[in-house]
Amino acid sequence: MSHQLEIIGAEAREGLHEHLRFIYGEDTATEVLPRLLRLIEHHLAGRAPATQRPMLRERLGPGDALLITYGDQISAPDMTPLRTLGEVLERQLGGLISGVHILPFYPYTSDDGFSVVDYAQIDPQLGSWGDIALLASRFRLMFDAVVNHISASSDWFQRFLRDEAPHHEYFIVVDPTTDLTQVTRPRALPLLTPFETPSGVKHVWTTFSADQIDLNFANSAVMLEMIDILLLYAAQGAEFIRLDAIGYLWKEIGTRCIHLPQTHRMVQLWRSVFDIVAPHVTLITETNVPHADNISYFGDGQNEAQLVYQFPLAPLTLNAFAAGDAGHLTRWAAGLEQRTTETSFFNFLASHDGIGVMPAAGILSQAEIGDLVERTLRHGGHVSYKNNADGSQSPYELNIAFFDALSDPNDTRENDTQKIDRFVAAQAIMLALAGLPGIYIHSLFGSPSDHSGVALTGRYRSINRKSGSETRSRRN
Repeated sequence: MSHQLEIIGAEAREGLHEHLRFIYGEDTATEVLPRLLRLIEHHLAGRAPATQRPMLRERLGPGDALLITYGDQISAPDMTPLRTLGEVLERQLGGLISGVHILPFYPYTSDDGFSVVDYAQIDPQLGSWGDIALLASRFRLMFDAVVNHISASSDWFQRFLRDEAPHHEYFIVVDPTTDLTQVTRPRALPLLTPFETPSGVKHVWTTFSADQIDLNFANSAVMLEMIDILLLYAAQGAEFIRLDAIGYLWKEIGTRCIHLPQTHRMVQLWRSVFDIVAPHVTLITETNVPHADNISYFGDGQNEAQLVYQFPLAPLTLNAFAAGDAGHLTRWAAGLEQRTTETSFFNFLASHDGIGVMPAAGILSQAEIGDLVERTLRHGGHVSYKNNADGSQSPYELNIAFFDALSDPNDTRENDTQKIDRFVAAQAIMLALAGLPGIYIHSLFGSPSDHSGVALTGRYRSINRKSGSETRSRRN
């Protein structure tokens, strides 16, 4: 380990050790640290570790904005979708956007990319790493790191199903008689899914669906695998890495299994690794939860995520237009503060997911949230629910195109100009707030709700995920 000591300074090394000690205990930390240092050295590839990190305010300015899109949103003959995307964006939006959040572009089996088969490969139907490199030469890229779960068809899980080491410990097996009522459920689906293995039926933790198998980060080998993947993304051109569903990462039976201290410390560990290998990379946490929980991922303002999603903005903006009263939105915005020069918000009104209503809890009353639910249904949308610990259900998100959420598509009393003006006004609010704006590609087009997509997939979220590729629709 002497060579590693020379490469990585004592202070950085001790910081890594302290993170590992907090998460795994002293014995495991001492055993794992040399492996982590070797992994870091591998990704440094002969470069010296970074001694300074560029300030966030130096990396982001008032002219920065990201477009959020799927890799197959735009297609053309004789060109891969990723290459087509780059060509069209440079031609049509050059100078207007500085970056692109390409939603998961890895091989997958469901959930429009969020059930990843192989973290290190590009879906061949989208293109190649060469196409990503070309995009990265033109735009600042955000990659998704779907860290909480992996596809049931992945090599890792298939090895688990064969009881093969070391993958037999990569996933979380729970006795189905265990009391799991305290666990926070973002879906109205079973938490455990049974699978046949040579050693018998195993009930495996599946937070989001039976095809999305939660990874066991209590196993330090999984942690090291994920750091390897994250550093690969940085090497392939990611300037922003979105930590999908990060709040659910650590499980501890008897707790809510969300926002646990080990989860925060894991993000801090990853931040420390990036500060050594790729300090230009910005971590952004995706936690569709009440505001106080959301901003907790800033840590102390220096040691955790640099960006968090501004989830309350969409429901509060919708409430302002629906009620004809911007009071809630104005008071909430007035109370926002940038904790440090090293943190900021990722502002958005629409994305590939629905409009989350949980972040508005405590700001809007239950009656006002109920009004948004009713409005969504009147305007032709759907509502997704989550299971509560007491057996009840609560609305989780509104599934509707934001254009239709603002204006009733069936209301013939308004002309298109009025509806467009309302939509543009909402976007102007988002763009005026401090932080990095993210514009969903369907907002760029003013797309209506895709009811045929819902009918085809049977999933409400498809209403806002219309693709330029029929292949993705069929696959889901």
